[in-house]
Amino acid sequence: MSELTNGRRPVSDGEKLSAGDFGLAFKGFLEQAVSQAATGEPFFRARLTAHLGGPPTNASILAERFRAHDHPNLQLAVDAYLGESGRTFELLGVSIQHRAIMALGLSDLAAEGRSGLMADGAPVEGPVDYVNLVAGRDEKLACVQFGLYLIEDGSTPLAVLVRGPDPRGYGESGTVVEVMAFDRGVAEAFLAELRQRIRRRNIYRGRVVSLAMPQMGPLEVKFHELAPIDRDAIVLPAGVLDRIERQTVRFAQLSHRLLAAGRHLKRGVLLWGPPGTGKTLTAMYLAQQMPDRTVLLLTGQTLGLIEASCAMARLLQPATVILEDVDLVAEERTRQGTGTNAVLFELLNQMDGLGDDADVLFILTTNRPELLEPALASRPGRVDEAIEVPLPDAACRSRLIDLYGRGLTLDLVDRGRVVGRTEGVSAAFVKELLRKAALFAADESPEDPIRVDDGHLDRALFDLVVEGGDLVKALLGGAPAGQPRRPDCG
Repeated sequence: MSELTNGRRPVSDGEKLSAGDFGLAFKGFLEQAVSQAATGEPFFRARLTAHLGGPPTNASILAERFRAHDHPNLQLAVDAYLGESGRTFELLGVSIQHRAIMALGLSDLAAEGRSGLMADGAPVEGPVDYVNLVAGRDEKLACVQFGLYLIEDGSTPLAVLVRGPDPRGYGESGTVVEVMAFDRGVAEAFLAELRQRIRRRNIYRGRVVSLAMPQMGPLEVKFHELAPIDRDAIVLPAGVLDRIERQTVRFAQLSHRLLAAGRHLKRGVLLWGPPGTGKTLTAMYLAQQMPDRTVLLLTGQTLGLIEASCAMARLLQPATVILEDVDLVAEERTRQGTGTNAVLFELLNQMDGLGDDADVLFILTTNRPELLEPALASRPGRVDEAIEVPLPDAACRSRLIDLYGRGLTLDLVDRGRVVGRTEGVSAAFVKELLRKAALFAADESPEDPIRVDDGHLDRALFDLVVEGGDLVKALLGGAPAGQPRRPDCG
């Protein structure tokens, strides 16, 4: 005869158990098994005790949250810190059941253990979690997503836990760093050094970037490579480009002297004019002329990220913020809904909130200056200068024909006739005119280089204006009837 303990009495062979008796017996069995298995000290508590030289429950824990897009900068800062002479470290991975829905921290790793039915859920050593993050246009950097650093700085031990953002957007919105040390000042000094290193060596400094908010996950930073733009490609009336460069490029070159003389560095330039006249091209050209500045692009849906973009500009100054089609967010308040007003107010607050010594340049473009909020368009410190980028006059249109005719053989008998027939069109229209004329010429003859004559331009003009109609002309920046003439390009 054998016996089975069910919590109340022995049970003989062949005797039937009730459901209640069986449940009590099974519960007793589990509790006994757990109590026998949980006799050892948890792995991470033992490692922390040995590393710190005492019970980790007596130490201080200091945490700091870094922006999600600074995760690569944080990794570079940690690597540089650990690489200095006199410092050694060990990096441990952490494994635990259901960690995806847990905000596991140093206090959990330092706990004496868990009791009851969850004792088998205590953290144990596992592989270090890494994530590949964008660190440049064609660069990736492996960053610790979840790992524990046991650091020895001379004779000073500290433990650092790195917990990256949840890429699905369910958990952390940033990268959290927790520091454990018996002296809280040691933890404070470590985090302060990380912040300084992130500012000094930032992967976004001097680059052209834009922010994006995906449907799931944290804020992203995208890198951009601007195509080279020659000064000759900016076809504007005489003196206009000089005026724009003086307020932007030349100002940046003289910023130290101007600041020493008590002049504020924050400034804004508004480029306004009809569509297709080259406002965006001019802004990209200016960005290339100031290569030591960080450039943040704001277009389309990213207009809702003004606060984050301006915060990055302040951190990475000298910086340039290029905000295209500002009329989309800066129309007069009476024309807007509540949601758009909030974006406008944020833009005004960010421009006003910069210190006088903040070297941040705002370049704004608009097709509709008459709709702009007066406070944005006229008050110093928001927009200091509004410069018109007009439709090209006759001299400018002739220069545009040469510009967009590069790579072709232009065999024009009556250039003046073509220039005259394109009065009131934009630079974008002239560019499309030459592209379409080249298509007609290439289709007509197999010879290279492609030879474009007056007839090809006439056919292209007829195709765009007559067959394309008013809609095509409007899409390419054609001017309405009665467009006033502008100064000659010279």
